[in-house]
Amino acid sequence: MRAKLPSTEGFVERDGVKLHYEIYGEGPQTMVFLPPWAIVHSRVYKAQLPYFSEEFRCIAYDGRGNGKSDRPCDASAYTLDNYVADALAVMDATEAGSAIVVGLSFAGLIACILAAHHPERVKATVLVGTMASIGPGYPYTKMQHFRAHRERFEGWDKFNREYWLTNYPDFAEHFIGNIYSEPHSTKQIEDGIGWARDTSGQVLALTVEARAHPPELDVSEAMYRKIRCPVLMIHGDNDQIQPHARAHAVAELTGAELVTVAGGGHNPLGRFPAKSNALIVDFLDRRLGLAGRKTKTTGGARRAKKALYLSSPIGLGHGRRDIAIARELRKLHPDLQVDWLAQDPVTRLLEVSGERIHPLSARLASESRHIELESGEHDLHAFQAIRRMDEVLIANFMIFQDAMQEGGYDLVIADEAWDIDHYWHEHPELKKAKLAWFTDFVGFVPMPAGGDHEAFLTADYNAEMIEHVERRPGVRDLAIFVGSPEDIAPLSFGRDLPAMRDWVPRHFDFAGYIIGEHPCTFGSRAELRRSVGYRPDQRVCIVTVGGSGVGAHLIRRVLQAYPLAAARLPELRMIVVAGPRIDPASLDPPQGVEVRAFVPDLDRHLAACDLALVQGGLTTCMELTAAGTPFLYFPLKNHFEQNFHVAHRLDRYGAGKRMDYVTSTPDMIAEAMVAALQTPTRFSPVETDGAAVAARMLADLI
Repeated sequence: MRAKLPSTEGFVERDGVKLHYEIYGEGPQTMVFLPPWAIVHSRVYKAQLPYFSEEFRCIAYDGRGNGKSDRPCDASAYTLDNYVADALAVMDATEAGSAIVVGLSFAGLIACILAAHHPERVKATVLVGTMASIGPGYPYTKMQHFRAHRERFEGWDKFNREYWLTNYPDFAEHFIGNIYSEPHSTKQIEDGIGWARDTSGQVLALTVEARAHPPELDVSEAMYRKIRCPVLMIHGDNDQIQPHARAHAVAELTGAELVTVAGGGHNPLGRFPAKSNALIVDFLDRRLGLAGRKTKTTGGARRAKKALYLSSPIGLGHGRRDIAIARELRKLHPDLQVDWLAQDPVTRLLEVSGERIHPLSARLASESRHIELESGEHDLHAFQAIRRMDEVLIANFMIFQDAMQEGGYDLVIADEAWDIDHYWHEHPELKKAKLAWFTDFVGFVPMPAGGDHEAFLTADYNAEMIEHVERRPGVRDLAIFVGSPEDIAPLSFGRDLPAMRDWVPRHFDFAGYIIGEHPCTFGSRAELRRSVGYRPDQRVCIVTVGGSGVGAHLIRRVLQAYPLAAARLPELRMIVVAGPRIDPASLDPPQGVEVRAFVPDLDRHLAACDLALVQGGLTTCMELTAAGTPFLYFPLKNHFEQNFHVAHRLDRYGAGKRMDYVTSTPDMIAEAMVAALQTPTRFSPVETDGAAVAARMLADLI
């Protein structure tokens, strides 16, 4: 899912070539993101556009040769003069006026030409991994190398016209892999290869052959000396596409601020987006006063302590347990102000609980919506869905950073806020407060259907997480595993990596399981049933699938089973809790089934009912376990957490009956329902004080 869609898009036609552009946001100042070399298109700026368009009017367009723009068939169409004229044409058509111009790689040269020869159009420029007409280049880019005939093509010999025309996919993989020379860049490489497929070797060859047409504009050293606007340069010192020495040469002539990314490759905007975005914000604030943020106040009278709480929006269980922790924490620090940076549906739970929601929550991209779009029929490839959520996560992280800058918080409490943990570990200088990190599982696990490639990817992601924690142990001021050491799955993080049960206890404290409100506080079962409207002569079955819309297929399958079960148990009453993101009207329940959209006190209903049918989400299953309520659970296909981490924990408690959605017919589900209602439960007890234990740990940080 894209974190933000353009507000306007269209085409500019110049000399018969149509160029596709997109406009994001409506800010008073304009940023123009120029397209790099035609091997990629404007999606290369996906980590910048959603965030900067919150305050700027952002324009991006596909350069000729890729994306939705035309692909002329003559080399003369790809001259440097044409690319510059394209930029001006798009800026004119979109009324960009005098803009902040951002240029990655080849686009950096275009940005410099605009700044030097059209200074009235460029207010400031940001050059990333910039190509330049001065300074040393790599030998493989020379024309004689490009045109050479070879019997074999190894390494940079693939930068060759003949090879592009016969084996372009392999060249694209080679080139994109060298753009991202940093370890753990699998997602960025995957994206780049996908964008490279939107053009061809023939088109790229024309862009190189166009060098035979020298530009009419001066691009010598004198051009760079003419640049008077503020210039920020971001360049990796391991850039395999444009040498770092080129950045030094440009910076010396333009007076640019040069930030070197240690160990960085060619595209820090994609590989290190949090740091790059922060650098751009700081630059624009200092040099133009256009991206300023309210800053926290310090000194003066003693103020109340403030915490910013982030609760995972994937389901409502995290929200219930986090509210319980916050309440226990206030008992220890009554003057503590807790603000929540949260998304729907968690915000609904917070509102009915009287919690304070940070106004920037409204700007967050929906992670729940992303998960819904990634799901199939009771199928969610959770690991791949998380990988593909990178655009959403970086957009939300930047909004979190804005909240931190404005709010003056002393403590961040992050319940599986993966973006915060990842980017603060990558760039600890961005950390603005103490961090308490919560999770109820550690480690991605490959699903068998993913084969060797998925095993490689999960191991790579796990290795990066391990390296982050071990290299920078101080980023997490407190790391709490929601459970006990026995709840850690007896698995390995991957080939040549440690066992989870060996590594996790060295880096986490354990709070025991944390439940929003433990069923032991609900009073007698008979009284609880009366309070929620259940009669003594009813056998009540709750069907619930969490706070996302992924569970609609399971609900429909269970609805087919209801008449079969009710025929054997006439006293059976079924209540379907569709959740806040499934339209009850879409379910078409049979007669006798009640459907409710959102039940804020669902945990009480789960404790009062006689049977529950649920997905394999941990929180709901553990609420049922704590209540001693019989339940059937259906883990989502390809969901590694539900199939491995959650299943292991439930087996340890002896709780629930696991069923396979694919093979479970309505007859089988009805039979299992009847059997569960007739079989006494003997679950192991669940901790009653997890929230209080966690709060005491947090209190030490305040």
